[in-house]
Amino acid sequence: MQIQHQQKTIGDFYILNERNEKVADMSYVMKNEQVMVIEHTNVDKSLAGQGIGKKLVDAGVQYARSNKLTIIPECPYALAVFEKTPDYADVWEK
Repeated sequence: MQIQHQQKTIGDFYILNERNEKVADMSYVMKNEQVMVIEHTNVDKSLAGQGIGKKLVDAGVQYARSNKLTIIPECPYALAVFEKTPDYADVWEK
């Protein structure tokens, strides 16, 4: 499974299944030019227990690092991941 990214009004890291249906996604908005706000993370039940949500958050963190951004994890799931992952401290906008 490959994580894809699109950025329009709302940015989205997502995974499509073989029928091109979105089965997992993490959406964000840009608060300003340097701050991403993770608003929502969703993973289909068929992918439960595979760490897909964490992989989506990690993709967002890698994107933030590459683009010199910080992240506000407003989504409860993303916030829990940030709290458990000290390596994300460099991009966490507190």
